Amino acid sequence: MDWVGVVIDGLIWFIAALLLIATLLPLSKLPHGIVRGGEFPREQIFILAVVMAAIMATTQQYHLGGVAAAVMTLVAIVQLIFILKFTPIWPRQSVAADPALQEDTARHISLLTANVKKSNRDFGKLIDMTRDRSPDIMMAIEVDDEWLAALKDGLADRYPHWIEAPRDNGYGMCLMSKLELAEPQVRDLIVDDVPSIRTIVKLRDGQTCRLYVVHPEPPVIDHDTKGRDSEIARVGLEAEEDPLPAIVTGDLNDVAWSTTTRRFQRLSGLLDPRVGRGFYNTFSATMPWMRWPLDHLFHDPRFRLVDMERMGKIGSDHFPMWFVLALTRSEACESDPGESEEGEIEETEEMIEEEKSRSREAIGSDWEDE
Repeated sequence: MDWVGVVIDGLIWFIAALLLIATLLPLSKLPHGIVRGGEFPREQIFILAVVMAAIMATTQQYHLGGVAAAVMTLVAIVQLIFILKFTPIWPRQSVAADPALQEDTARHISLLTANVKKSNRDFGKLIDMTRDRSPDIMMAIEVDDEWLAALKDGLADRYPHWIEAPRDNGYGMCLMSKLELAEPQVRDLIVDDVPSIRTIVKLRDGQTCRLYVVHPEPPVIDHDTKGRDSEIARVGLEAEEDPLPAIVTGDLNDVAWSTTTRRFQRLSGLLDPRVGRGFYNTFSATMPWMRWPLDHLFHDPRFRLVDMERMGKIGSDHFPMWFVLALTRSEACESDPGESEEGEIEETEEMIEEEKSRSREAIGSDWEDE
């Protein structure tokens, strides 16, 4: 075999080893960025594993090729187990609104959520999208003072109610609403200067619901993920205890099939409208080959889904998401994301308290500096 063949064979085995490691590491559930980051590209790993299984079965000699192909097939199956529920062949969690509820717009709440990317200065695209879609509530994430000023200049005439939390560190956010708001709060739940929003929203028919907007820290290879995991879990615990039907939305810096998000659903009892419908990958808007669902909405079972759509580009590295929900006056639907595991609530509360006691700067506070 010439040296070119040796190099190609070496590359094939190296890629196969990486795919195997990237599949096994996240199964440990260790709360560290280098481990949990492997949960993000499950779609990509699945496709690569299928391709590698075929390559190794046809190009590698002797029994090793067959063994390697079998291992890659198992890697693909493991990845498929996680992502299959976000395809149309899986039963849906969120119940679609019936025709009567679709027509009863007084019970509807439409939401547009967008991570604008702080360094993006193309304010007009999001403003035009908001004016065109005219959601009841629009939530912008990663806004600083300049973004907030631009949004108010372009949209204040349509949105009388605002909750403002601009930041220069990439964690700022704001909420604007046509619907009446009550008890608005901006809170740093876990890490200083990483705000979240909590408010009551009054629908047109007089019913009320609770809205949470979150943007926890991202996972990075040199830091644990306890800050992100704790914030997501705390909101889940609050939503479960809230007497009002809850909506949790925002850029969770986590994928829909991850350990953290699945625990959030068990703790909160909230439903994911993407289950049984599609991935709705929102990041990255600039790299089509590396996309996954980072921007989420979860809702109380008393809501029904009217509409959901990934929107077009706004100059950010995220696509905005559009949702329309309808709040029923009947009992919750029978969909259930699962019961908490034994001791899970206690372990989660300990993690939250431990993380709140740490004093540190938010991860990535300087990433968007120009």
